[in-house]
Amino acid sequence: MTDLATDPAVVVVGAGPAGLRAAEALTRGGVRPILIDEAERPGGQIYRQPPPGAARSPRTLYGFEARKAVAIHVIPARLGDAIDYRPQTLVWNVFGQHLDTIGPSGHHRLGFNRLVIASGAMDRVLPFPGWTLPGVFTLGGAQIALKAQGVSIGRRVALVGAGPLLPLVAYQYAKAGAEIAAVLDVTPFSAKLRNAPGLLAQTGTLAKGLWYVARNLLSDLVVCSGVRAIGVMGQDRVRGLWWHDAADKEHRVACDAVGASFGLRSETQLADLAGCGFAYDDITRQWLPQRDATGRSSVPGVYLAGDGAGIGGADVAELQGERAALAVLEDLGAPIDTARVAALDRKLARQGRFRNALERAYPYPAHLLNDVDNAEIICRCEGITAGTLRAAATERDAQEMNRLKAFTRIGMGRCQGRVCGPAAAEILARTLGKNIAAVGRLRGNPPVKPIPVGGLP
Repeated sequence: MTDLATDPAVVVVGAGPAGLRAAEALTRGGVRPILIDEAERPGGQIYRQPPPGAARSPRTLYGFEARKAVAIHVIPARLGDAIDYRPQTLVWNVFGQHLDTIGPSGHHRLGFNRLVIASGAMDRVLPFPGWTLPGVFTLGGAQIALKAQGVSIGRRVALVGAGPLLPLVAYQYAKAGAEIAAVLDVTPFSAKLRNAPGLLAQTGTLAKGLWYVARNLLSDLVVCSGVRAIGVMGQDRVRGLWWHDAADKEHRVACDAVGASFGLRSETQLADLAGCGFAYDDITRQWLPQRDATGRSSVPGVYLAGDGAGIGGADVAELQGERAALAVLEDLGAPIDTARVAALDRKLARQGRFRNALERAYPYPAHLLNDVDNAEIICRCEGITAGTLRAAATERDAQEMNRLKAFTRIGMGRCQGRVCGPAAAEILARTLGKNIAAVGRLRGNPPVKPIPVGGLP
C-alpha cells in the first residue's frame, strides 16, 4: 500500500486517448503518474490494437484515423520510465483515497493524492424481440471482432444503430468483404437535416461521416432510416431480422448475425464509487458524473476526462485528458502554460457545439421501448423479465431503481447494471408514469466488473 504522506501519487485510470494524453501532460509538468489499464496494449476501445500475431496495417484497421491511432499507441513507449504503466490491470474499487486493483501480480491496494478517471464508454443496449439469441452482438462488439481478431460476426450480417457508429461499422464490414443484409438507423433522417448547421462546427468530422454514408449508399447496401421497430427471427440462433419502416411497413431479410446497439453510454462506476456528484442529462438520457470545464469533479482530487463522463469521441477525449492533467498540475502548485489552457478551452467549446448537434441528430430511440412484452428478458445475467419489473412497480411499490433492484435483483448480475440498467429505468418510469429522471439510477458497488475470488485479499 502507498504511504500518501511520504509517497504522493497521481493515478490515471484508462489508457485510451484521454488517459494517455493526461499521462503525457503530467510528465511534462514533472509528475510521474501511475497509468492503469485493463487492456494488454494501449489505445482504448476506439484505437484498440489487435493481439500479437494478428497485426494489420494502421490504415487497414483505423482508416482515416490511422495517424491519430499510431500517435496514441506509441505514448507509453515514448514516455518510458517517465510513467509507471500497468497494463492488464483492473481498478475494481475506489474507497476514499485508495484503489483496489487486480493484475498479473494479483491484488493490490494503491493510494493516490490525485485521481484522473478516463474510463471510456460502452454500447447502450436496449431490448427487442430476439436480442438474447446467439448471433446477436452489439455494434461495438461487432467492430471489436473485426478490428482485434479480423473476423466477422457472421456470413450475412444485419446492422442496427442510433448513432454515427452505425455507418462506420457498415463501411468497415463491407470493406472487409462481409455480406451486409441491411443497415437500419432507428433515428429519423429529418433529425440530421435539422441539426446540420450545428454539425458544421466540425467540418472535417462531418465530412468523414458523410463519406462513410456515401460509400455505403454507393455500395448498394440496403440502408433505411427512421426504423420504428425491430425483431430477430429464429428459435435457437439468428435466422433473420424484421423491421417496420417509418411508414410502419414490415420488411424481412435473412441473416445469421445481427449487430445492434443504440448509441453509447459512459462507464461511470468508478466516478460513482469515488463519490462524484451526478446529474441527469436529458439529451442522452443518462446520469453523468459532474465535472467542470477543467475536468475537476465535485470531489477534490478527482478529475474526469473522456467519454466516461459524457460522450465526446476520441478527439475530445484527447483534449479533455490534457486539460484535466493541467488542472491536476495547477492544484499541485506546479506552473502551467496558460496559453495552452486557453487553446484547449477554445477547442473544447467548439467540439461541445458539434457534439450537442450530433446527439440531437441521433436522438434517443425511445420508441423501441413502447411495446416491450412482459416475457422479454431485460437482465440476461439474472433472467429478469419486463413483466417482473412492472409487477415490482405496481404490486410492491418500487418507486425508484434501487428499490427495484432490492425486489428483483436487477443490476446484481455480472454486468452490475451496466447493460440492463438503462432499459430497466425506462420500463420502471413508464410503468409509474414518471419522468425517467425521477426513478433515479442504480448506485455503483464494487467490484465494478467481475473479478476472480482468488484475487481478493
